Amino acid sequence: MSDNKININWYPGHMTKAKRMMEENIKLIDLVIEIVDARIPLSSRNPDIDKLANNKYRLICLNKSDLSDKTHNEKWMEYFKSKGFFVTMINSKSGAGVKNINNIILDVCKEKIERDRKRGIKNRPIRAMVCGIPNVGKSTFINSLVGKAAAKTGNKPGVTKGKQWIRLNKNIELLDTPGILWPKFESNEVGLNLALIGSINDEILNLDDLSYELIERLKENYGGLLAEKYSINEEDNEIKILSDIAVNRGCIAKGGEPDIEKAAKLLFDDYRNGRIGKITLEYVE
Repeated sequence: MSDNKININWYPGHMTKAKRMMEENIKLIDLVIEIVDARIPLSSRNPDIDKLANNKYRLICLNKSDLSDKTHNEKWMEYFKSKGFFVTMINSKSGAGVKNINNIILDVCKEKIERDRKRGIKNRPIRAMVCGIPNVGKSTFINSLVGKAAAKTGNKPGVTKGKQWIRLNKNIELLDTPGILWPKFESNEVGLNLALIGSINDEILNLDDLSYELIERLKENYGGLLAEKYSINEEDNEIKILSDIAVNRGCIAKGGEPDIEKAAKLLFDDYRNGRIGKITLEYVE
């Protein structure tokens, strides 16, 4: 499917307000913890964060690493390290990798801690801003880290609407921020990637067309997974494959026709929850 066939942008008004709030609070911050989606590590990075976090310590957390391809996870870890970031892999939902975050934060900020010690400043906590795009798992990450429901969570973008400070322990305070995108994506590819993983509101998308994009990518990069999952012929085109998925999964509309819309939703639910396989959509060049 051509990159030009689906053009996606989504920037609700509350995101402008959220960005302004982050700009106002950045002077209070020592460390910016950026949560990105391991399936699309570059597309899920808001370029505004780099401008905002200039001269701050940086930690990138590759979240949902249980849903992405392990081989590519390692390559992305090396990529971000080569760019000068501290980076770690996590799964906020299960808590995998989260228990190490406390020590990683102290390691990232050791220069600041030592500087404070030499100045005679004791017990000043590290203040970390947790940021990322919508539906990337920021609030789940914070709740897993704190060990209680400190931040609101949801399986759709835009649940966290305002800022909230959360005390992790005597050494670390976290500022939870709303998920924000940026006003114009640099390419259609970025918008497509964000839509495929669920960081764009599904209600503004044509899921039928988007599902053809997903099928095309899976055929190209993960041949055999669709055939195994849905008992379809991957040699067919995307439209026929989605129709066959509808029939094989009982998505039938009135009159006995395949319910393409229902099949598209089923396909995305399976993909986004890892039921098709561990799939990365963006690769280190």
